[in-house]
Amino acid sequence: MNPVEQRDERVTMTAHDRAVKRARVLDVLAAAGAEAVWLTSPAALSWYLDGSRVHTSLLGPPVAAVRVDAAGDLVRVHSNEADRLIAEELPPGIPVESVAWHAPLVDDGHGPAWDEAALAAPLRAARAALLPGELGRYAALCRDTASALTTELARTTPDETERDLAGRLSAALVSLGADPAVVMVAGASRLHHRHPLPTTAPVGSRVMAVVCARRDGMISNATRWVRFRPPSGADAARDAALRAVEADVFRATRPGVALSEVLSEIVAAYPRHGFAPDEWTRHHQGGAAGYAGRDPRASPDATDVVQDGQAFAWNPTAPSGKTEDTVLVGGDRVTVLTRDGVWPETSVDGRPRPLELQL
Repeated sequence: MNPVEQRDERVTMTAHDRAVKRARVLDVLAAAGAEAVWLTSPAALSWYLDGSRVHTSLLGPPVAAVRVDAAGDLVRVHSNEADRLIAEELPPGIPVESVAWHAPLVDDGHGPAWDEAALAAPLRAARAALLPGELGRYAALCRDTASALTTELARTTPDETERDLAGRLSAALVSLGADPAVVMVAGASRLHHRHPLPTTAPVGSRVMAVVCARRDGMISNATRWVRFRPPSGADAARDAALRAVEADVFRATRPGVALSEVLSEIVAAYPRHGFAPDEWTRHHQGGAAGYAGRDPRASPDATDVVQDGQAFAWNPTAPSGKTEDTVLVGGDRVTVLTRDGVWPETSVDGRPRPLELQL
C-alpha cells in the first residue's frame, strides 16, 4: 500500500473520531468561557489531526498550529512545509493557512484565543479516552514494538555493545514507520542506572532494553530483559516482587481514580512486597500514556483522573529490576497492549507479564 492509499484508509477509519475530538475541545472551551484556543504542543496536534506528523526534527517544535473555535478549525503551517503536510499528513478538507517560515504560527489576526497551556489539564483529559480509530492504530503500534523487541533481543550476544544493540532496536522501529523517541540499554555493568543511555560497554551477562516508539502521534512504552546465565534466587525473588507491586498498581488503575491516589497505592505496594519504603522516590513510576511518553506522569499532586479507554505505562523499579508495558484500562480490566505472543511470559492476576529471555 502506497502512502496515499494508507492516508485514505486512515481518513476513512477516523472521520467519526475527528468529529468527537472537535466536540470535546468545544466542550473544554465552553467550560472555560473561552471562544477559541490555539493547539501548539506535539501531543495536542497529533491527537487533533489524526496522528499527523507535524514535526521535522524530533528535537524541534511543531511546524504547524491549529486554531479551534465554534466556526471551525484552521491550520497555520510554515510555507516550506505546507505542500508536504497537505499531501501526506493533514486530514482532508481542513482549512490551511501558509505563513512564511520565519513567521509565528500563532497570531491574533483571526481574533482572540487562549493559549493551549492555559487549558492544559482539560485538554489532556479530552484526549485521554482513546476512540476506535486511534485505538486500532495504537494497538498495532504496541504489537509491532513488542515484536521488534523480541526479534532484536533474541539476536543479542554478551560481547555486543550497548550502542550496537540500541542501533539495531532503533533501526527496527524506524522500519516500522515509528520514531525511536527513547532507546535505553544497560548491560550487566550498568544495571544500577535507572535511565541508562547506551554506551560502548558490552552487554555482558544481563541486559535491560527500554524503548518508547512513536507512530501516528502515539507512543508505546516497553522494557525487556535478557540474561545469559540462570538467575540467582535473589534475582528471581526481586523480579517476582516487582511483578507483585505492578499487579497492585494495575488493580488500583480504575476509571474515576485520581493519579495521585494510584501513586499512593504504588507507595504502599513497595514495602508490602519487601522493598524499602522510599523505593518509589528513586525513579518516576510512570503514568498515563498515549500522545506523550507520560500524559502525565503520576505525582503526589496529579489531579488527572483515570478514564475508561485510557492507556497507561507504569514502571515499578528496584535496583537492577524494572517492569514496564503499555496497557489499556477497560472498566475493571487492564489489558496489556505491548505483547506479541512470542516473548516468554508468566501469569500474574490472570494477566500475561514478561519474563526475562534466557539465551
